[in-house]
Amino acid sequence: MIKVDRVSKHFGGVKAVNGVSFEVEDHENLILLGTSGCGKTTTLKMINRLIEPTSGAIYIDGKNILEQQSETLRRGIGYVLQNNGLFPHYTVAQNIAVVPNLLKWDKQKTEKRTAELMEKLHLDSSYLNIYPNELSGGQQQRIGLARALVSDPPVLLMDEPFGALDNVTRSKIHAEFKALDELKRKTIIMVTHDVQEAFELGDRICLMDKGKIVQNGTPTDLLFKPKNEFVKDFLKEQRLLLELKTITLRSLWHLLSNEEIKGVEPGILVNNKDNLWAVLERTTFFNAERLNIMDLENKELKTVSFESLMSAFYQYQKRDRNE
Repeated sequence: MIKVDRVSKHFGGVKAVNGVSFEVEDHENLILLGTSGCGKTTTLKMINRLIEPTSGAIYIDGKNILEQQSETLRRGIGYVLQNNGLFPHYTVAQNIAVVPNLLKWDKQKTEKRTAELMEKLHLDSSYLNIYPNELSGGQQQRIGLARALVSDPPVLLMDEPFGALDNVTRSKIHAEFKALDELKRKTIIMVTHDVQEAFELGDRICLMDKGKIVQNGTPTDLLFKPKNEFVKDFLKEQRLLLELKTITLRSLWHLLSNEEIKGVEPGILVNNKDNLWAVLERTTFFNAERLNIMDLENKELKTVSFESLMSAFYQYQKRDRNE
């Protein structure tokens, strides 16, 4: 859906982006991850031509973006900013209607689509007639997302979309983000410097440094097959938490044996698609000593103790690191 081919951006003698190449599949969520100044936001802005590349080519759905009018290109791309980018003198309804008005939608179509998104984003319709400064940070970010999604663009670009939110609000919006059906139909590129956010939301991650991509791969690839010391060091402080949030019970399935556990309360039921972190949270909350793990695809059930689960996790860690 998106192809970035040897793209560079120079500001005078500074190479902000230096020969970057990657592809994003249809309906995939790619994360550009890195510290401030690594070139990730410049890369993102070149995709919708807010910044023109010095060299290289960018294609969306097979079409070179430099061969299109920039205004036309941007109407087909949703764009979400860190500080939401809402117009302060427009009401919420007027903010959401910006692109539909440019596309000359009739009023009824705009209002219907706006109402649909407000419901999906858990926003009361009473907010439509108020101004952005009357909303909380989380509400403003949801309105910014609604504005980006209203015309149903196939591509969504997100620049540190949750960076200005507190941890509690961010965690809640992450959960909504993953559950929102609108986003499952989009090809998304998201910029973040938050490692946990990248691993939680990304199908693939491009880790950048000094204008170049150091490694492009799945979260599991970066954790267990780091390309070099830079990747290892970048993830080192949060490694255990990232592993728990990345490894699913399905990944451990072949290491788990069905057990008969006597003298223990009936265990909690979990899905083998769940990650270990989510399972540990549930296990702690219910004070459970055993788990009933369901594989819905193959209609299998395994009962395991908490100790067996953790033993399988340690085996998986050791095997993947050795590979």
